[in-house]
Amino acid sequence: MAVLLPACGKSEAPAVAAAPAPAATGTPANAEATIRKVLVERLPQLPAIEEVTASPLPGLYEVRLAGAEIVYADAQGNFLLQGQIFDTQQRRNLTEDRVNKLTALDFKDLPLKDAFKLVRGDGKRKMAVFVDPNCGYCKRFERDMEKIDNVTIYLYLYPILGADSVQKAQHIWCAKDQAKTWSDWMVRNQAIPSAECDAAPVARNVALGRKHKITGTPTLLFTDGTRVPGAMPLDEVEKLLATAASRKS
Repeated sequence: MAVLLPACGKSEAPAVAAAPAPAATGTPANAEATIRKVLVERLPQLPAIEEVTASPLPGLYEVRLAGAEIVYADAQGNFLLQGQIFDTQQRRNLTEDRVNKLTALDFKDLPLKDAFKLVRGDGKRKMAVFVDPNCGYCKRFERDMEKIDNVTIYLYLYPILGADSVQKAQHIWCAKDQAKTWSDWMVRNQAIPSAECDAAPVARNVALGRKHKITGTPTLLFTDGTRVPGAMPLDEVEKLLATAASRKS
């Protein structure tokens, strides 16, 4: 049973990277073509079909729509199913495994130029956090994180809680000292000074998060790919930092 962690917004990503789903067999070209043609003709309102592949269930095909939304169809496209496939022998949600794989965000692929850093101690350990300046859980987590040493935290401003969050995020990004402005607001409740600049990175962070289905804040990402939706106790953060460092070495 999954452990629910406190987060602002709805979080659906798993706390740790799920094991890969069993490899599906190839999709016959005629089945793919038929499914694409029939669904487009009969369901013009359906989001763009990006991929059609055989599912783990014989005779059923996975239809991946724009982004990482998955539905299933028969080979003739006569039936469309919304739901999840469970492997009862392995006790795994194969649909969830597939979505996790599609939405995985590798630490090395993060656009570091769109984040600002908090460096503590030697800064050797690294992690990234997607945050909303109006997220209460983010504030509590930030106060706790001040107790962790020897870490570099890449903060991605991810304002998903409304227009005020967007404005605050833009002012923080445009601040002369982003890290200090962030900490002053999140930890010491000091007002965020107005600042103007090109805040396009904030918008890019939102697009990145939506692409990878980051639906709540804080969302933590470690160098080994482990992703955690929601705030967590410091001892757990320490364990994940240590695990990520050991895997990297």
